[in-house]
Amino acid sequence: MALREDLNSKIKEAMLSKDKPRLAALRLLLSEVKKVEVDQRITLDDGQIISIVTKMVKQREDSANQYIEAGRPELAEEEKFEASVLQEFMPAPLSDSEVAELVKKAIAETGAASMQDMSKVMAFLKPLVTGRTDMGKLSKLVREAL
Repeated sequence: MALREDLNSKIKEAMLSKDKPRLAALRLLLSEVKKVEVDQRITLDDGQIISIVTKMVKQREDSANQYIEAGRPELAEEEKFEASVLQEFMPAPLSDSEVAELVKKAIAETGAASMQDMSKVMAFLKPLVTGRTDMGKLSKLVREAL
């Protein structure tokens, strides 16, 4: 099922079960997806929606940490809850061995030989790992391999 359809069905389920906090988080995601679609005048595919979800989860986690530091645990819990709802739309994360294997494959297929070829390797890997691994960690692995 496409992510957009999945999102709409989960919104309906939340409405029927009268789960207001969950419904608010899901509507927030739908709103962001529609905003990007209107701004760019396109229909987003699953990969683009995953990148939006990834960004929103990261924002929620950062906000939760800031609320904890400011002594506002109740607001931090709200942010953590929203992040957990949004994470339902993210694909399963890749293991370290899977990431290492993808890096090896990308280097072989792009013919990368030095650090100057890092952008080619990253461009090859990005669509394969979006939302499934930390890009900073991936970048470090590519640097080490080159």
